[in-house]
Formats: sequence, C-alpha cells, structure tokens
Amino acid sequence: MASSPMFPLQSVLFPSVPLPLRVFEPRYLTMVGRLLDEDEPGFEFGVVLIERGSEAGGGDQRASVGTLARLVSVAAGAEHLLIVGVGTRRFTVERWLDDDPYPRAELSPLQELEWSDALAPLLAETEAIVRRVVARMAEPETDADIELSEDPVAAAWQLAAIAPLGEYDRYTLLTSMSIGGLLRQTIDLTLEAEELWSAERGS
Repeated sequence: MASSPMFPLQSVLFPSVPLPLRVFEPRYLTMVGRLLDEDEPGFEFGVVLIERGSEAGGGDQRASVGTLARLVSVAAGAEHLLIVGVGTRRFTVERWLDDDPYPRAELSPLQELEWSDALAPLLAETEAIVRRVVARMAEPETDADIELSEDPVAAAWQLAAIAPLGEYDRYTLLTSMSIGGLLRQTIDLTLEAEELWSAERGS
C-alpha cells in the first residue's frame, strides 16, 4: 500500500485533466520542494475533494476517492509557487497519516476504466450534449471548443471535466466503475444542469 503526499482541494481532479495551482501555504511549499528533491523522486501527489471545511489551515473532511497528479511545471512567484499537475490514476484512500509536515495518506489504486469500440456512439453523443450545453450556458471558465484527446478514455474524463457541473456531481463521476457508466452519468447530469439553468431563467 503506497503512501503519497496529498493536496485536498475544493474541486475534483479527473484523470487526463490539467490542474493549475497557486501554492502559498508553508506545508504545501514544503511538499512541492520535496517532490522536486532529487533524493526523493516521485513527482506525483494525490488530490481529493474537501467535502467540508476549507483548503487553508487543515481540519477539513476529505473524500475517500481521488486522483493522482503528476507535477509537470513549477514557476516561482514573489511569495508563492505556480504549479501545474496532470491527473493520472484514480485511487482510494485507505488511511490518512499525520499532516506533518503536510497531508499524507496510504492509497490503493482503483481499476482503470476499459474502453470498448461499441461505446463510440455513446462517447460521440456525450461530446455533442456537453459541448451544446456548455455553449448555451456560456460557462466563463469552460471552453466549449476544447480539443479532446484521441484516447477515448482520456476524452471521456475530459468531457466530465468540462461539463457544467458542481463538485459533488463531479465526484459522482469520478467514482464511476465503467466508461459506459461515466458517459451515461455525464449526459444525465449535464441535462439536469441545463434544465435547472433554464428553469432559473424562465427559458
């Protein structure tokens, strides 16, 4: 059972999706420094959703399923670091360790989702619905024209990431046990979000 540095956030990270972060807390600056330490290679950290509480200061309640992020770039600011990670593999938290000097946990990997060519029409339908709804809702932080990976599993996760959903819906998608289930739930939750959006605007 592997132990990993952890970065609890108020957002969900999916595999194959980038994660830009502004790091300013001393504990996370220490964590990034150790990730970059040649004597302690590893360049990955775990990301889990904070279900209750805040990102700064600790004392939060954390989700049990998350995604490993591979550190791909680090830039120094005046009193912070700007880092970018990319989601790789999902995991289950088996046990939290002491938050000293930063959050750590023992993790078990979740099984990778397997692609079947029979799902190609469902992937195409999911892409069409997500792009249409994102464009209609004019989500300011989402690009409806974003280019998807040629890898269909990565594309499915990317569609989950750009769908106009709240973090608890995103967490539901993160725990999917099959590609078909992920795509169907992405469609259902996206259409529910569109219906709620329309009702609020009377359109």
